[in-house]
Amino acid sequence: MDAFYASVELLRYPELAGLPLVVGGGRRSQPEEIIDPHTGQHTRRFAKLADYAGRGVATTASYEARALGVHSAMALMKAARLAPKAILLPADFDAYREYSRRFKAAVRAIAPAIEDRGIDEIYIDLTEVEARDAIAEAPEDAWKRARIVAQSIKDAVRDATGLSCSIGVTPNKLLSKIASEFGKPDGLTILTAEDIGERVWPLAARKINGIGPKTSRRLEALGVRTIGELARADPAWLIEHFGKSLGAWMHDAAHGRDDRPVVTHSEPVSISRETTFEHDLDAKLDREELSRIFTEPCADLAEDLQRSGYVGRTIGLKLRYANFRTVTRDQTIAVPTQDAHVIRRAAGECLKRVTLDRRIRLLGVRIGKLCPADAVSVAPTTLEEPTPSLFE
Repeated sequence: MDAFYASVELLRYPELAGLPLVVGGGRRSQPEEIIDPHTGQHTRRFAKLADYAGRGVATTASYEARALGVHSAMALMKAARLAPKAILLPADFDAYREYSRRFKAAVRAIAPAIEDRGIDEIYIDLTEVEARDAIAEAPEDAWKRARIVAQSIKDAVRDATGLSCSIGVTPNKLLSKIASEFGKPDGLTILTAEDIGERVWPLAARKINGIGPKTSRRLEALGVRTIGELARADPAWLIEHFGKSLGAWMHDAAHGRDDRPVVTHSEPVSISRETTFEHDLDAKLDREELSRIFTEPCADLAEDLQRSGYVGRTIGLKLRYANFRTVTRDQTIAVPTQDAHVIRRAAGECLKRVTLDRRIRLLGVRIGKLCPADAVSVAPTTLEEPTPSLFE
């Protein structure tokens, strides 16, 4: 999906179309409804990045904001220096999940074999999908068929959501990930094996999904900057510098080789929610605020579990201090749960095993050892208040 969160927000606030927009502000960034006292007309006042103060990060940015250098995971204070006039909106994950459900349902109606890769991205196996029109003109042309199917998917997604998506149609998942970026926004790119040399090899090596910043820097230090240079490197030399597994994989990836299937179902291992505070909080002085914040991810996890039909047994706490030191604690309960109070109580027990002698910048809760709710006996929903934590 194209700038997914920002695009969903533009459906809600169409007057922002064409303006630089950043999603990532907290409650203070909620737009204000204003009534003109003279005309009675309703308008909205939006927060600007220039007015932001805190330590939040950008969840996403519209293409207009990206053109100014703003990108996801960038500190909002830094983004404000690059694009002070950009509009800042709070994230609404309930809305994003709903639009995610809609676009995936629209795709499944045409091509049911999909691999879910998160809220805004999927892989689709088009092998057995028939084009619904014009196929009789060239039934032997698989690539023409694939283009027709891909366009029908784009149309269906727009009809279901009002949003655009970009599709890369290639022989495998690795190349499709690369090709889906070529025509953004609203792109449709066909990339065959014969196109790799001309269209893929000039790209930076980091464009291969799986080559991260650290590996990219090591490659550059060795004189390898593009995918083409990586493809021409001696496999034995790559293995010498990066190990047998990574070295061999990078050589295959540079040549566009990837035999991974589209996995239509996989069991989640864990689910987590975490919040980075706009300013450091003290366990004693900010006890009330921390208590509220501590409860929210537990409730969100319970909703996630109930929505997806899973329960879990291991509840974990993640806490990051102002000096960036991070600690985690886990507790495994006897009966799997998807209940917010049970999760909150177990997380509170984990919290008792943490030293709260310095200010806190991040708090998170996770639940693991997941299994389908209908496969086990589930702990009953509790109605009583959870056991007080050290924040209360």
